[in-house]
Amino acid sequence: MSLTLAVLVNEIFPDYPINLIERLGDISLESSSALNNAGTGHAGYCELNYTPQNKNGEVNISRAININEMFENSLEFWAYLESKYKSFDCKKFLKKTPHISFVKGDKNIRFLKSRFEALKKQPLFKEIEFSDDPKIIRQWAPLLNFKEKNYETYAATRVGHGTDINFGEISRQLLYLLKKNKNFHLFTNTNVEKISIQKDGLINLEIKNLINKTTLKIKSNKIFIGAGGQSIPLLQKMGLKEASGYAGFPVSGKWLMCDNQEVVRRHNAKVYSQAFDNAPPMSIPHLDLRAINGRQSLLFGPFAGFTFKFLKQGSNLDLPKSVKINNIRSLIVVFLKNLPLLIYLIKQSFMNHASRMKQLRFFYEDAKDSDWKLLDAGKRVQIIKNCPFEGSKLEFGTEVIFSKNKTIAALIGASPGASVSANAMSNVLIGMFGKETHKKLKKIISSFESDLNSSAKKVATFRSRIYKQLGLW
Repeated sequence: MSLTLAVLVNEIFPDYPINLIERLGDISLESSSALNNAGTGHAGYCELNYTPQNKNGEVNISRAININEMFENSLEFWAYLESKYKSFDCKKFLKKTPHISFVKGDKNIRFLKSRFEALKKQPLFKEIEFSDDPKIIRQWAPLLNFKEKNYETYAATRVGHGTDINFGEISRQLLYLLKKNKNFHLFTNTNVEKISIQKDGLINLEIKNLINKTTLKIKSNKIFIGAGGQSIPLLQKMGLKEASGYAGFPVSGKWLMCDNQEVVRRHNAKVYSQAFDNAPPMSIPHLDLRAINGRQSLLFGPFAGFTFKFLKQGSNLDLPKSVKINNIRSLIVVFLKNLPLLIYLIKQSFMNHASRMKQLRFFYEDAKDSDWKLLDAGKRVQIIKNCPFEGSKLEFGTEVIFSKNKTIAALIGASPGASVSANAMSNVLIGMFGKETHKKLKKIISSFESDLNSSAKKVATFRSRIYKQLGLW
């Protein structure tokens, strides 16, 4: 997110000085690192939690449409950079990988079919396919092959132009573009020690190099905080009023990973399903093909767990230190409201290999224990906030907080996250630099705020240009 914003600023205001401060020794070693996330270009094609069903059986598809339109912005932004800069190569981080939703049981099949019928009418989703024929589903994803003795009804939907994305590689390529500008400076192994706002609106930063212990003071008129789980602690450190009452609910993650190429070659898809029984909606299991640095692997999970850390390379004091007078009530209320979630996370933490493999076999019945190993995924920090009408609640999604005068912006939350980076950072750009940037921005991302889904012709024109360039059609 931070690098996306920096590149947008660099494109529109090439003389504007940009300082990027990174606490670790290199960029994107946390959530953007390839194995710390699912690498799904979240587009609403396969994520069933983006299309909830109400008590009357009606499926709400509005969030899926909104996320899909935002993802199209990202695709266009990357295509723009590839056309302009020889060093920016989308093939190194983006791979066409079908997105599949998969369910079992008559009730779930009815939901999936209702979802399919609602989405199929939308211009952005007209290529979506549905099948409850095991033979067709096996063609889509050969690992979804179930023995007749264990047979139960199942169904799937598929969008062929889904993507697998290496967000770490995107970050590295974005940084390479920025390094060409003499007004750009990167500070690695550097921690923000102090941050305060002057009466005239300028922001004072005191940063410390964690290797040589030297400190540096910087004044800035605009600051974006894209620090993952550390965004809320940084907002608390500066005492931003607009962030008052916000808190974080950290969730750890683990993957099962398979490198057996005989198995990997049989699964060219990302297959998402519904949360297992007694699991929260956020715990959507998925079996993903991943292409990382030229090597393909399969990931299954994520398996969640309760943690006190806000970052993978964080501290067990992260959560306790984030408890303040202005958010303690929200924290207590949310924890009490979500006791089943807490219990679930604790149980997940104690799962053994056999239990994890049992869940994998919901998708891949013939999975062998020896083919799969456990590895750590990234941390997610879900938003806790106090809403005027709903009270204290646990929020799922991606959110940007602005200061009153729009000189400070901060990103918090989780999925869809990096997939909608171009849209999220375009809004930050306009918020911080004013609406006069809108025209210049539209020359880079013409699909921004264009309501793509309003017209089949719009979608066809856009995708014939962008998708052909990116190899998705």
